[in-house]
Amino acid sequence: MERLVERLEKAVERLEMVHQGPGMCGDGSSKGVAQYVQVFDGLLAGPVAEYIRISKEVGGDVQKHAEMVHAGLMSERALLVVASQHQQPTENAFSSLLKPISEHIQVVQNFREKNRGSKLFNHLSAVSESIPALGWVAMAPKPGPYVKEMTDAAMFYTNRILKEYKDVDKKQVEWVKAYLSIWTELQAYIKEFHTTGLTWSKTGPVATEGTKSPSAPAAGAAPPPPGPPPPPAPAPSSSSADDAASRSALFAQINRGEGITSGLRHVSDDMKTHKNPALKNQGGPVRSGPKPFTAPKPACNANPAPKTSPKAPALLELEGKKWRVENQENATNLVINDTELKQVAYVFKCTNSTLQIKGKINSITLDNCKKLGLVFDDVVGIVEIINSRDIKVQVMGKVPTISINKTDGCHVYLSKNSLDCEIVSAKSSEMNVLIPTEGGDFVSAGIEIAAEVWGHAGQDSCFEPPLRPLKQGLEGQF
Repeated sequence: MERLVERLEKAVERLEMVHQGPGMCGDGSSKGVAQYVQVFDGLLAGPVAEYIRISKEVGGDVQKHAEMVHAGLMSERALLVVASQHQQPTENAFSSLLKPISEHIQVVQNFREKNRGSKLFNHLSAVSESIPALGWVAMAPKPGPYVKEMTDAAMFYTNRILKEYKDVDKKQVEWVKAYLSIWTELQAYIKEFHTTGLTWSKTGPVATEGTKSPSAPAAGAAPPPPGPPPPPAPAPSSSSADDAASRSALFAQINRGEGITSGLRHVSDDMKTHKNPALKNQGGPVRSGPKPFTAPKPACNANPAPKTSPKAPALLELEGKKWRVENQENATNLVINDTELKQVAYVFKCTNSTLQIKGKINSITLDNCKKLGLVFDDVVGIVEIINSRDIKVQVMGKVPTISINKTDGCHVYLSKNSLDCEIVSAKSSEMNVLIPTEGGDFVSAGIEIAAEVWGHAGQDSCFEPPLRPLKQGLEGQF
């Protein structure tokens, strides 16, 4: 209760600072700062500051990630200041103004990719999936719904954090609430000030590529030296009167109507080259216009060697408690035998391959794979399929949960012991669940049975006709 009262007091202080601040002019600006910039400062001082504080308490990669997010929000504030003092720029100039925000988004996402082995990977993924929301400034005419869409993308990972730490670490739960509140407050802010897109000033100069937000000068610093004087106006040309006379004469001739052709000479048939070919052979100056400009071709070899990026090495190794299966191509006999209950398997960027995992293992993750077949005995945790395409999974024993996220084409073959498996999907298509029959064949679960298996994700599913029976694993399916 005390913490709730403290948060309410902070919110009241922010509202008083924004709406009752000293020196506020009739247009809603205080000391030259537009009202919507002040409200954005309130968002930075409120939800963002709370998120930064809790991230520091969590520490580690989460703290570093939060600092990157804060830098991105500050670059967005700089753009808001520019918009409040300048008119809308051209498309090319606006792209240059958006470049700092785009670079900060890329930094946040690259940090997640470089730390896939982090214990707080779900935190990093939640931030990385939703940070593109900073690009709402370029999403006219519906920036608010765009932020909501990015927030929904983070919910997959924030729900996993809540499920993992709900009764274990309340600090992690507070972190989720603080982070999601940033985007909730941002949606309300956009709805109030930028409903159909970033609001630009109707006065002031037009923003250009080099426009930057003004920074407050240091105390006691000397004012900057005045710029160079403007160039003198060009002297009036003596030919301006002649040009006016020429234009008048031209319009006078045009307005003559049919009489304008009276001065033309008649061309008889014997003077036409297409009716008198002998004229073509007569010598004489041939008038020709200037040759069109052609850019010089760069000197290069006749057959330049194509540039190829270095190919990552294929891996199948045990690193600590993690089995790493990476960059495998056309490998149909991948097998993991010596498994333990505490081990996990991470399969990354494998194409047109088949992997069999024997024994009981904690969890399996398929990431960015194409045309991969997976056969496993028992999993005590979860099987995750992320950012993949054309995946086939066969359960020989038992698995409690299968998660399918951002995957196109996934066929799950359940065993009799795994019919109570919970299957959750998000942003996926062409999914099919097959169950065994008494004769040992596999048939599609159908709409009614699939609705029980898929839970709330049934509406997002696309059930296809039954595939051919699968008895001896997925080898040879591709």
